[in-house]
Amino acid sequence: MARISTRVAGVAGVGAASSAVIALTLTFVPPHEGTILKGYKDPIGVVTACTGHTKTAILGKRYTPAQCEALLRQDVLEHADAIAPCIKRKLPVETHAAFLSFAFNVGPKAFCASTLAAKMNAGDLAGACAQLSRWTLAGGVKWPGLVRRRADERKLCEKGLA
Repeated sequence: MARISTRVAGVAGVGAASSAVIALTLTFVPPHEGTILKGYKDPIGVVTACTGHTKTAILGKRYTPAQCEALLRQDVLEHADAIAPCIKRKLPVETHAAFLSFAFNVGPKAFCASTLAAKMNAGDLAGACAQLSRWTLAGGVKWPGLVRRRADERKLCEKGLA
């Protein structure tokens, strides 16, 4: 199992992903990623397995549901750790979970370099949430699944602001 860093474990501090953020993200991501118990190529050709796992996915390899659950947890924790240095302010749980789901999908580097992150760190959380709607392309193609996912992420993000 993945090492859980002190940031992900919920130690107080800016950018720390609380256990509530992790738990919410773990329930939010699967319906948007889907779970396939075999290594496959995603729509843009990335070898993927289980619930959006790419790091060690093997094309054609079969996975058990338990393996997929463990990989998802490990991946969410690793993404939370990776984006923590890019989050310069405390975020509401729902907003943080929406941003973690987004980073899980686009990658920590894209998250940290995004206008979304800049707006978030400038204190414009509503503007940051609105940025989610702009990220609907994969491989230069607008995907209906990404449109739905971003709409759901934005709804979750804005719920944290209410």
